[in-house]
Amino acid sequence: MDPYDDLLRGVRGEGSVFGASVLSPPWALRFADGPSLTLVAPLRGEGWIVRGDDDARRVRLGEAAIVRGPEPFVVADTDTPRPALDVRRDGAVAGDLTGRTILLAGSYRVNGEVARRLVRVLPPVLVVPDDHDCSSMGAYLEAQLLSGRPGHQIVLDRLLDWLLVCTLRDWFDRPETVSPGWYAALGDDVAGPALRAIHDDPSRPWTLASLATAASVSRTTLARRFTELVGEPPMTYLTEWRMALAADMLAEPAATVATVARRVGYSDAFGFSSAFKRVVGMSPSAYRDGIGTGAARTHPSLRNA
Repeated sequence: MDPYDDLLRGVRGEGSVFGASVLSPPWALRFADGPSLTLVAPLRGEGWIVRGDDDARRVRLGEAAIVRGPEPFVVADTDTPRPALDVRRDGAVAGDLTGRTILLAGSYRVNGEVARRLVRVLPPVLVVPDDHDCSSMGAYLEAQLLSGRPGHQIVLDRLLDWLLVCTLRDWFDRPETVSPGWYAALGDDVAGPALRAIHDDPSRPWTLASLATAASVSRTTLARRFTELVGEPPMTYLTEWRMALAADMLAEPAATVATVARRVGYSDAFGFSSAFKRVVGMSPSAYRDGIGTGAARTHPSLRNA
């Protein structure tokens, strides 16, 4: 297990193919329903993404774009803003497709604080060129849109989940991308094993010495290298990761502070509560009570990855 796997577990698309997918020029579609992430991939033709005052981004055939929500945006056949139609989820891909654009779009709701840590490191719009791992899937995705076979929506949802994962991974791997420290550290011989050990078993009573043993290095070497790449010491990262996990667990209806404490590696609720308040800025009970109003997620440790 690694941070990337963990962060993606709460990102899923459900019923995510928009029906207004076959377009004849001039066209412009407004995406306004506020999902956390929207994947846009032209299967035929191309388009421009216009988001607020940001520069328009062109998305060509074979490329894939991810737009971070919840701000609305427009996808159009030119980079000049114009009145746009709201995207609908009904409709079908059919008829003569000559000269038309097929736009595949998937919306993703992000569930939980852990997954939000991934979303917050993304730019407002990212575009991955057509040399990415998933660029050859266009024909198959188009066939699924056209098929109308029983269960095709479930197939498309899962394919879009896969396409999102591939697109994000390829974007992180591009040399021009400023990746978060933990992503770069995954490939490091020193910091990588320690990161995976933390994510494999976050409730284990880790110490700097035991993490160093997992990485087969000295404590000094691990502390120096981990801090250099990730941006914080190993034990600080462990504590903040445990608190992110705990924040999601506190949203579970049957969760108690004591049970959450044990699940993230604390032998007593008092020690856990003290750590949670130090990191998050409020007690676990206050955080749980504030989840419904959105007041809980205000501390920098839960805003930044």
